[in-house]
Parts: sequence; C-alpha cells; structure tokens
Amino acid sequence: MDNNRMSKKIDRISFQLGMINCFAEMVACGVKKLAISPPISPEDYEVIGKLSNNIVKGFGIQSYLERSLLITDLQPEEFTADKWSILYYESEEILEEYLVLKEKKRQLERSGRYNREAGREMARAFMRLLSYPEDKTEEKLSKETPSSPYMLTDD
Repeated sequence: MDNNRMSKKIDRISFQLGMINCFAEMVACGVKKLAISPPISPEDYEVIGKLSNNIVKGFGIQSYLERSLLITDLQPEEFTADKWSILYYESEEILEEYLVLKEKKRQLERSGRYNREAGREMARAFMRLLSYPEDKTEEKLSKETPSSPYMLTDD
C-alpha cells in the first residue's frame, strides 16, 4: 500500500458525520427508536449541527440538541462531559419518553432514592429506548465498571 495513503489522518468531523448519517438511517428504517450522535464539542457543533440538520431532513426524521446527555450505569460520565449530543428519532413521543426518563433520574437523585437498583432500571429503560436487545443490556450491566463506547479517535 502507498505510504502516503497510510499516513493520512481521519478527519474527525467527517467521521462523526458518517456516524450520524448511519444512525439517522437506522432511525428512518425503524431499526432504532432513538439514536445518539457521538459526543460533540460545542466548537465542532458549529459545523456538525448544520450538516446534521441536512441529514435529518434527507431521512425525514427529527433531531434534538442535548447539551447534557442522560448518564446511566452503562457509561462513565467523562464520556460526554463538556460535550453535546444530538438525539435522532421519528416521533415526538420518543423524545418525550427520553426527557421523562431524564427527569425521573433527576427526581430520584434529588430525593436520595437513586441507588444501585434504580440506576440499573434507568439504564435498562434507556437501552430499550435506544433499541438494544435485553441480553446486550444485561451483558453491559454485568461488568464491574461502565466503559465508554468504542470511538475511533485522531490519536
């Protein structure tokens, strides 16, 4: 293989837009009820946001800019810290279900009732909304510590 081709870096913005396009298609085809963009810095969102809106229009779905993604027992908080996410969905009912789930977690935390079991149930509900099979959700919850989803990086 040509050394020049091997030395080229992957453009992060283009890579993220490719992921967004794929997730939007999954939502439009009914494979996922809700999909989430990779975590995006506010600076990158200035470019990605407009292009994401074009993708959403092209697939005939909807999106919502989430500046503070719901964190469950399935991923570490650092994964989305100081970053934004774009939610993709077909119907407002799905967005509402997500927002209700997020508010439920806030209420549990405020009342001091957000414990291990509540966290597990919150994670299960979120994963169902993301259309993950139950067995994969349970597999992820069986791990000692949550892990960030794999992301190809510029490194």
